[in-house]
Amino acid sequence: MAAPRAVLLLSGKRKSGKDFVAEELRGRLGPDVCTVLRLSGPLKEQYAKEHGLDFQRLLDASAYKETYRQDMIRWGEEKRRADPGFFCRAAVEGAAQPVWVVSDTRRLSDVEWFRDVYGAAVQTVRVVATEETRKRRNWAFVTDGRTLTLTPGVDDAESECGLDQGVTFDWVITNDGDELALDEQLETLLRSLRSRL
Repeated sequence: MAAPRAVLLLSGKRKSGKDFVAEELRGRLGPDVCTVLRLSGPLKEQYAKEHGLDFQRLLDASAYKETYRQDMIRWGEEKRRADPGFFCRAAVEGAAQPVWVVSDTRRLSDVEWFRDVYGAAVQTVRVVATEETRKRRNWAFVTDGRTLTLTPGVDDAESECGLDQGVTFDWVITNDGDELALDEQLETLLRSLRSRL
């Protein structure tokens, strides 16, 4: 595996559009140049194996995933305490493109691991969206007939708030549904990336 020329660590609140931004970057750079990596993929796969669950259903934005989210967070934290780089190493395994976009960086320990291993290639990107925009993207969940906008143990957990402070982001991308504004921001980021390739 060749070392990447650029590693973009995307973070942001639920429904801010991290996956959308990651896929936009890959689409604009092309799959031969850019790959999207997810730290949650190896976590969910291992969790599903250990708990006899449907891995594919844990990957989507479903009530099934929401049913297990809190326990999965707890379980993932235990794994990280034992080995902070466990999920990071699993996520990068086999990645060969010169640009890696990690679409779900959630903890300072993730940022530190990538910086320790890949140094100056690492850039942090915060994806932000207003609460109203996030609600339009179904951030408010309806469970058992109740509408929940904040899920205790999820929206206030390290997996959601771990990078709210302690990181100076190299880039902040506002993703509120204004396509022109988003395009402008992404093109500025891409110009910077292309100078590294």
